[in-house]
Amino acid sequence: MSHVVVTGAGGFIGAALVNRLLGDGVAGTPVKTLVAVDLQLDALPADPRIVRVPGSIADPALLQRLGEQPLDVVFHLASVPGGAAERNPTLGRSVNLDATANWLQWLGSHAQCPRFVYASSIAVYGESLGAVVDDDTPPAPSLSYGAHKWIGEILVADATRRGWVHGCSLRLPGIVARPGPSQGLISSFMSEVFWALAEGRSVTLPVRPEGTAWWLSARACVDNLLRAAAFDAVRLGPGRSCLMPAQWLSIQSVVDALAQRFGESRRTLVTYAPDEQVQRLFASFPPLHTPKANALGLRHDGSAAGLVSAALGAIQ
Repeated sequence: MSHVVVTGAGGFIGAALVNRLLGDGVAGTPVKTLVAVDLQLDALPADPRIVRVPGSIADPALLQRLGEQPLDVVFHLASVPGGAAERNPTLGRSVNLDATANWLQWLGSHAQCPRFVYASSIAVYGESLGAVVDDDTPPAPSLSYGAHKWIGEILVADATRRGWVHGCSLRLPGIVARPGPSQGLISSFMSEVFWALAEGRSVTLPVRPEGTAWWLSARACVDNLLRAAAFDAVRLGPGRSCLMPAQWLSIQSVVDALAQRFGESRRTLVTYAPDEQVQRLFASFPPLHTPKANALGLRHDGSAAGLVSAALGAIQ
């Protein structure tokens, strides 16, 4: 039986991960206790295995509340997203960077050396992406969020070297389809187009239709996070990090797949009003090659139609 911690457990990806852990466990091992940490945990199911720890991961007192609970796997997802971190750099640093360092040191003090899966981001690459992005592309973050994530990867690798954790970092692409308000995400349009066309609402996209991005459903993302908790992270090399596979798709091709699913008339609901900063940061991506992740069994959704199906689930 596994003892698992999920930070950011009340968020879009975190809640999906919690549900999968409760159902499937980790690498075939059932979950005995799941410590869920986040500011809000209302989205989680009523399950006696969940230990709810509401609060900010940046609060030192929160770690004390966790006590001496045995830990087998930690999924560290909590963060302040890019737009919010730019507006409030103090908050961004305290949550994205300082809290990550504090958690790793706290885990080291308990001498349990759990698996530690860190949700990094493609934001580590910044704006100057070149003709292709692959395992050898060097980080060059252009936002504080990307800088925090890159430093977080280094901290995870160093904590692994010290024997505090068995760590790995996965660089997440745009994950869809996130419901509700944008919550500080500059890339929120990537999810909004899914819900708008599924519900028959008009939507204005801040990018050009030919703009390209990297896309992955929350379902496939959770699959990959769970695989990362089971594979031999030594195969990632000393940096202990890799890109999570994603599809390289134009905005138009995603709209095409949504129109195919919900009807051709939905195309008329989409208008484009490009914002040059958003276009540069989130719709000017080159092809993506992820041989390291592929060799470890990480996968994307396979096609634009597969992306739509996985991202929207049972919506007809």
